[in-house]
Amino acid sequence: MTYSAFDHPYLSGLLGDEAVAAEFSTAADIHAMLSFEAALARAEAIHGVIPKSAADRITEACRGFFPDVAALRRAIAVDGVVVPEFVRQLRAAVGGEAATHVHFGATSQDVIDTSLMLRMKAVAELFGTRLGDVVSVLEECDDQWGERMLMGRTRMQAAIPITVSDRLRTWIEPLLDHKDRLEAMDRDLFAVQFGGAAGTLDKLKDKADDVRATLAEELALADFPQWHSQRSEVADFANALSLVTGSLGKFGQDIALMAQQGDEIELAGGGGSSAMPHKQNPVAAEVLVALARFNATQLSGVHQALVHEQERSGAAWTLEWLIMPQMAGATAAALRLAAELAGNIRRLGSG
Repeated sequence: MTYSAFDHPYLSGLLGDEAVAAEFSTAADIHAMLSFEAALARAEAIHGVIPKSAADRITEACRGFFPDVAALRRAIAVDGVVVPEFVRQLRAAVGGEAATHVHFGATSQDVIDTSLMLRMKAVAELFGTRLGDVVSVLEECDDQWGERMLMGRTRMQAAIPITVSDRLRTWIEPLLDHKDRLEAMDRDLFAVQFGGAAGTLDKLKDKADDVRATLAEELALADFPQWHSQRSEVADFANALSLVTGSLGKFGQDIALMAQQGDEIELAGGGGSSAMPHKQNPVAAEVLVALARFNATQLSGVHQALVHEQERSGAAWTLEWLIMPQMAGATAAALRLAAELAGNIRRLGSG
């Protein structure tokens, strides 16, 4: 049994996505946290904060280490975050004098937020590719049927004749904008988090900025000053996800209405009815509308999480953990369904 429709035993057949689910797996999160700890050690060694021999030992240990997840589960119930127990186990794996240099100058939020950024960056790259795939199929539709005629409709009433191309552009252009926005996030949004106990990196003194810059370079993330309580990057990404699903929801809504008209579109692959065998239900189109509304609703929660009190919040931060994976899952499902729906168009407009 599961709380989420995205990984439900059978609902996931409609709403699940294995590629994005993998980015939210225990293994992916642990791998990203280990990447942070190893990169931090190397960056600190480069700038003389810890010995190079310690950084080499930490990097080597991170390659072969996997924590006791049951112990992490027990510890987070007390600590509220997984990192104290994670670091304790990693130090034990490193051993010796080098163990004292693990996680030096960092705090739990640095590890968790950087892990999120690494995984969100991978998700954004995947979504950019999928947006391009949807656009390619719709462009093929434009090439094939773009000059045909449709009845333009305003406020769901017949207005004036338009071409198929006119309507296709209202689907395509926003998706191109979203693809550009996701690609720009690679340099403008996905940033390392490194602030230490209260955001001041006090243990690193005058080497703090240099270590953070090298850490960002090691992880192929942007170098921003700490953003422990400044969550606009997370909210911006959530907003981008809602924009993507909103545009795909408009596409799905239009397809469903065109299918209702009966003569404007021909679709393959409709869903069956248990009561009316003659029906071909536009399932993918309907789900695109539902996913758009789901993400629009979740976005308000992420905006609630912008209210981080003082130097760090536990409550607002936990809210992000609840919402962001769901929004990414909804976006993944929407992109997959949109590509399937566009590929199932057999005719648009009248000749």
